[in-house]
Amino acid sequence: MPLRSMTGYGIGEAPIPEGRVVVEIRGVNHRYTDLTVRLPKDLASLEERVRAAVLAKVLRGRVEVVIMKDEASRRPEAFRADVDLARSYVRALGELARTLGLEGTINLAMVASLPGVIRLEEDRQDAEALWPAISTALEKALGVFVQMREEEGARLMRDLLERIWVLEEEAEAIARRAPAVVEEYANRLRRRVSELLGDVPLDEGRLAMEAMLFAERSDISEELVRIRSHLAQFRQTIETATGAVGRKLDFILQELFREVNTIGAKANDLEISHRVISMKSELESLREQVQNIE
Repeated sequence: MPLRSMTGYGIGEAPIPEGRVVVEIRGVNHRYTDLTVRLPKDLASLEERVRAAVLAKVLRGRVEVVIMKDEASRRPEAFRADVDLARSYVRALGELARTLGLEGTINLAMVASLPGVIRLEEDRQDAEALWPAISTALEKALGVFVQMREEEGARLMRDLLERIWVLEEEAEAIARRAPAVVEEYANRLRRRVSELLGDVPLDEGRLAMEAMLFAERSDISEELVRIRSHLAQFRQTIETATGAVGRKLDFILQELFREVNTIGAKANDLEISHRVISMKSELESLREQVQNIE
């Protein structure tokens, strides 16, 4: 399965006897899977089928599915009178008038205004009969939705690979620079001690010991090995994406940040510090892009 973005939109429709059914799907970033289905009231029983169909193709993101009926030829809704209820009202009003000794007549307008006497009769449709059309429209919308997510995923993949290449180049530049840092430190130390001692002979053993301690404190070879490994894993994950890989990529980036920060703390060198800043900038851009990957 190719790399996918979590952003997308899809629409599909299918004919029904009274007109057509339309399905719209929208997706945006989300840490988990958050699916909302909006259906007409008389189709509420189909919600679980819709959810199952969507979740079979969407692994992560906030997704909203809206199903609408465009019923141009549907007969208008009708009002119905509840005659039995009206009779009960009339009897109750008559009894009330006799008991309280009230005068007045009970007319049609009075009875019709009482709750429940005149009601709107809903023309409920058989949800099962409409499911084949809804399923067809849903599959069309899902096809467009997934395609858009994959196209956006391909664009994201190109950008991610370019940034990974920059990080690899920076890491190799740091690896080439690291040995010279110790040598330059030893030379600077020798010059400073010579300036302080003047004609007094240098203690070469002590200088060598100081240089060795500095080399141990500033050794970044393990961090560079782990950075190379993490970058290779990141590259492999996006090139052979299977399922929802966004969270895995985010975890790899956390590890990369940790190693780069450690190099920055150990560096003691201006050039390496500049390259660490460059790597952090690229990693931050990667993190922003990864937030949109399924």
